[in-house]
Amino acid sequence: MDMNTFTKEKDKDKPLNEVTAWQGQQLMNHNNESEEIKQQDSAVSSLLFQGIHRGRVAIFIDGINLFHAALQIGLEIDYLKLLCCLTENSRLLRAFFYTGIDISRPPAIRLRSHEKQQGFLFWMRRNGYRVVTKEFQLSEHYKKPNLNVEIAVDMINLSPYYDTAVLVSGDGDLAYAVNAVSSTGVRVEVISLRTITSDSLIDVADYFIDLDSIKQYIQKDSKFGYNYRTLSNSGV
Repeated sequence: MDMNTFTKEKDKDKPLNEVTAWQGQQLMNHNNESEEIKQQDSAVSSLLFQGIHRGRVAIFIDGINLFHAALQIGLEIDYLKLLCCLTENSRLLRAFFYTGIDISRPPAIRLRSHEKQQGFLFWMRRNGYRVVTKEFQLSEHYKKPNLNVEIAVDMINLSPYYDTAVLVSGDGDLAYAVNAVSSTGVRVEVISLRTITSDSLIDVADYFIDLDSIKQYIQKDSKFGYNYRTLSNSGV
């Protein structure tokens, strides 16, 4: 092979070498981005349950209490992010979401509200939550539904099967149930807005997290909404 032929063959390989080098650089950049994301996730994790052995976790969310807490700090919750946040460094046994259904409104308004709420609850069931509801009617003597009994019974009945209970509520009426569960050796974590959380509930919990301190990790992205189905489409 003469020198001219060798030069031509070398030039033919040049574009391939450039493409390979570019792809290699892209792969390096992608790996760097992945590492950066992992580091960010790790940084988020370290703020909550770093070094804590949580075992199997059961989550109990007082939906009405959480709604009012979130309203006070202007938080619109992404419930998938919330579930991921609460199950960090653990295995999920079950996640309960407790809420009331208002049946005191006029029929036309009630139907629209009911369809929207049922669409949300349908989405919750399909995305990892066990939904518990109770019907209620607003009156002068009955301001909001109370699902504390349901929460307490589920916490106590399931206590042999989980290591950590995560209670998302600030209601002091649940302190007795928390204390009962704790006495069996279960770890109890309470998450709520500090300003509306009963001191008696914090006193019997093993760990308390102020909802405001994790706001940035569970905030719903404004670019994406829930793909809720209405009652008529979901068959709920």
